Amino acid sequence: MTDYPRDMLGYAGNPPLPHWPNQARLAVQIVLNYEEGAENNILHGDTGSETFLSEIINAESFPQRHMSMESLYEYGSRAGFWRLHRLFNDLSVPITVFGVGMAMERNAAAVEAMLLANWDIASHAYRWISHQTMPIEEEREQIALAFETHKRVTGDPPLGWYTGRDSPNTRRLLLEQGGLLYDSDSYADDLPFWHSDASRSHLIIPYTLDTNDMRFATAQGFNSGQQFFDYLKDAFDQLYDEGASAPKMLNIGLHCRIAGRPGRTRALRRFLEHVLEHRDVWLCRRVDIARHWHANHAPT
Repeated sequence: MTDYPRDMLGYAGNPPLPHWPNQARLAVQIVLNYEEGAENNILHGDTGSETFLSEIINAESFPQRHMSMESLYEYGSRAGFWRLHRLFNDLSVPITVFGVGMAMERNAAAVEAMLLANWDIASHAYRWISHQTMPIEEEREQIALAFETHKRVTGDPPLGWYTGRDSPNTRRLLLEQGGLLYDSDSYADDLPFWHSDASRSHLIIPYTLDTNDMRFATAQGFNSGQQFFDYLKDAFDQLYDEGASAPKMLNIGLHCRIAGRPGRTRALRRFLEHVLEHRDVWLCRRVDIARHWHANHAPT
């Protein structure tokens, strides 16, 4: 099995001490996915409407405009983003945005607000679509377009990347593109780790699909703000306890059109207030974790 392409061992039960700033017991990193206006839509040249991550569970894809689906996504950019923006600013919580290029192009006011808040903006590809079966040349072009768009709308090239619906070719194409400090197309650990090929090492900062508001939009997911709060609190409390001897990282994944709904934002506020009651917690941006890991945990 020496040629098996997966790493099933990881840190093998002995993770490194991350030495977070100020010897924090836990790094808490919040991601806001900004995707609205880049989803599947015949207006964007797609063959059908979006089916993923909305209030319509098990939505069908139609070869026409799906007006209800469109309006659910529009809620995220029109209302949800601004509600979450106020929450994070009120509590002085730094976050990372996974920004889809086409979506950011359509909302300069939101991008300006992200930049004024000093949020870290990582690239979330050019389109909020699946790359799984995308021909490699098309995916290469999509990645290049994402980099170009990101620099044009934010003023700087991306330092981080998360496709979300990636392909077996994505990481190789990202390394070919160059310029990144990390990518997050992995869910494999509670700490960053290095991916190495024959010529280079590349940092992976794993993401999450469980402490994530997407569970409101999936079968057998969260059905109330209280469930969301309880699950986030349990994850935080467990990792905070472990952090007495083995500090880790907690990811929180959010979407404007999901967590930006009033009942969910209220639950998120309760969770953030719980976090802020604790000492020795590093609330940070993803790029801060990347820079810390590059500086303190160079690949061997």
